[in-house]
Amino acid sequence: MADPARAPDAARLMSLLRILTDRITAMGPITLADYMSEALLHPTHGYYTTRDPLGAGGDFTTAPEISQMFGELIGLSLAQSWLDQGAPPAFTLAELGPGRGTLMADILRATARVPGFHDAMQIALIEASPKLREVQATALKDLAPQWLDSVHALPEQPLYLVANEFFDALPVHQYQRDGDRWRERMVGADGDRLHMGLGPATLQPALAHRLEDTGQDDIVEVCPGATPITDTISSRIRDHGGAALIIDYGDWRSLGDTLQAVKDHETTDPLADPGTADLTTHVDFEALTQAARCAFTRITPQGVFLERLGITQRAQALAQTLRGGPLDAHVAAHRRLTHPAEMGNLFKVLGLYPTGATPPPGLEP
Repeated sequence: MADPARAPDAARLMSLLRILTDRITAMGPITLADYMSEALLHPTHGYYTTRDPLGAGGDFTTAPEISQMFGELIGLSLAQSWLDQGAPPAFTLAELGPGRGTLMADILRATARVPGFHDAMQIALIEASPKLREVQATALKDLAPQWLDSVHALPEQPLYLVANEFFDALPVHQYQRDGDRWRERMVGADGDRLHMGLGPATLQPALAHRLEDTGQDDIVEVCPGATPITDTISSRIRDHGGAALIIDYGDWRSLGDTLQAVKDHETTDPLADPGTADLTTHVDFEALTQAARCAFTRITPQGVFLERLGITQRAQALAQTLRGGPLDAHVAAHRRLTHPAEMGNLFKVLGLYPTGATPPPGLEP
């Protein structure tokens, strides 16, 4: 007879691929959103719950890891918004998905000389990964950040927030057009392999407006988790003041299959080995603005946003003390962040701010 005490260990040893194929075999195909949730956040096998995915030793590199200039300019934009709104004496400085804490550390270094800013702030980090919380605690050990499980726990006070490459990791549903109906793309199993399939054609009232700009077999992506998050953030800003900078790759409106998996800095099959690769999709910025309860800016290419904030001047100042390899790396980092052929156009920036207030610097209403 099997020892019941050993069952949890056996469950941990079972791969997520096996767990999912067994589940699908027993209960039928699952939505892409369910698959992404399991692959990214499964308690023992999820990508974000089991590793530090960032940097040269991880699977991908985000803008804060490329250059300190990115976080410095983000910090100064938020600090100027704080000053423009009368420098409230107590506010929350928050980040969604803080990664290794690099962005927040750069924000805080750049704003240290803004009179009163650090005295008034309370740092809040929204992070689901226990592993990354440990890394963030080390990076920000002298700053007493508070970790929250969701944006709904943010205090009822002015909120200055940044979300860099956060919304792209939220699970999405994919729908493929079939006449005036839609078929949801589902994840099925064939033995020990996962594959994509289609559910039955159904009416989708929430996608009625997409019949105007799509054709037969076009795919649109819907991210249900983005709406309550944006609603909560924008409601805090509407009721108490503040600003939010949302930075991600995507465009005004979703179109096409944008699901991708990255492992060891290379793209890979999203269904091949769940839990071992980062899964993302492009952000539908139109959907974010539809959920906003406060004013919002135009979406602006990241390169334009950073240039408006003075990244070239900052890059030139930092370059004065560099020579050889470090100088070459610095020049390459500036190009990677701003050039249209690199991150400059692919990534967009959306700002949220109180109605009647000044938009965050670098953005236009």
